[in-house]
Amino acid sequence: MARYTGPKVRLSRRIGVPIEDNPKHTSKRQLVAPGMHGYRGRRLRDYGIRLNEKQKLRHHYSVLEKQFRRYVAEASRSRGNTGEVLQQLLECRLDNVLRRVGVARTIWAARQIVAHGHVLVNGRKTDRPSFGVSVGDVITFKPKLEKLLRENMESLSGHESPGWIEFNPGELTARIVALPTSDQIPFDINANLIIEFYR
Repeated sequence: MARYTGPKVRLSRRIGVPIEDNPKHTSKRQLVAPGMHGYRGRRLRDYGIRLNEKQKLRHHYSVLEKQFRRYVAEASRSRGNTGEVLQQLLECRLDNVLRRVGVARTIWAARQIVAHGHVLVNGRKTDRPSFGVSVGDVITFKPKLEKLLRENMESLSGHESPGWIEFNPGELTARIVALPTSDQIPFDINANLIIEFYR
């Protein structure tokens, strides 16, 4: 399974927005461009603007380029607005669903929980972080992971699950009740620029 294993904060600094909602990524000092003196004096052209927008989305969901291209191709084949369908496909990844309900602090932690085989979708073990959940799917966890998940939820106190996921913290079960809409996705990007980048 290919994945990015380098420094994560560097990604936030490179694209100029926090890719993860934690103090390491969101502090003002960290969002200075990488390098000793920062990255100054260069205005982005049209290509650079589109590339930056694409990298924001890629890094937020921790997806490599080859896989991201597949998502774009699948979104362009589907009915509806390609940009919105692309965001839905990425938002419905299993590792992202765990992050959204608050049982994992980061996308990388959620990815590890799934890869280690601790997650059950409709009663079946699923160890692929890229697994796409659909409406009606029920996500549960193996009992031995309960303590860790509860610690993570306590550290993220005040976290609210999005409207498209029904989460029961007592039983640690999540149910997908609808597909996410663009206003329910807490990461601002211009999806049209990303689609233009690949045309």
